[in-house]
Amino acid sequence: MDELLTPPLEDLDHVRGEPGATLELVMFGDFQCPFCLGAQSILRRVHERLDGQLLFGFRHLPIPERHPLAPLAAEASEAAAAQSRFWEYHDALYANQPKLSPETILAVAGDLGLEVDRMQAELDSGAHRDRVARDLASAQASGATGTPTFFINGKRFFGAYDAGSLVEALEADA
Repeated sequence: MDELLTPPLEDLDHVRGEPGATLELVMFGDFQCPFCLGAQSILRRVHERLDGQLLFGFRHLPIPERHPLAPLAAEASEAAAAQSRFWEYHDALYANQPKLSPETILAVAGDLGLEVDRMQAELDSGAHRDRVARDLASAQASGATGTPTFFINGKRFFGAYDAGSLVEALEADA
């Protein structure tokens, strides 16, 4: 039986690309996972090859047992989203992953011109914990237990996640 993305992409999801695009790729990711970092350049190549045809979604799956800063980073990315800068912050966090620390998480926000005091207050209050928990529940319902986990057009992808394999699977399932 196919493992399906549950729930399917919704308006509150973080997406890149054209709404109504014919192809959909969703990644469950962890900002401290080295494999998710490695996937970033692959995802850029997939997006370039499928320009205009691809809608890419990101959902959180922090794994604190392996990546203790991942839950904080996920909440911080949601604080950046509250300032309409999710994707810039997402990209900057992955670019700074090798030196990720609580200080880096806030420094990246400052470098992007985000309101750091506001982010800190939201992190302290747990303002975005429910949003991250929503993605964790989606991961569990969808059968995603590790990162990165990909879904192509709503179905779990089990192949290699190099650019060629992802593009081939996306086009084959169109």
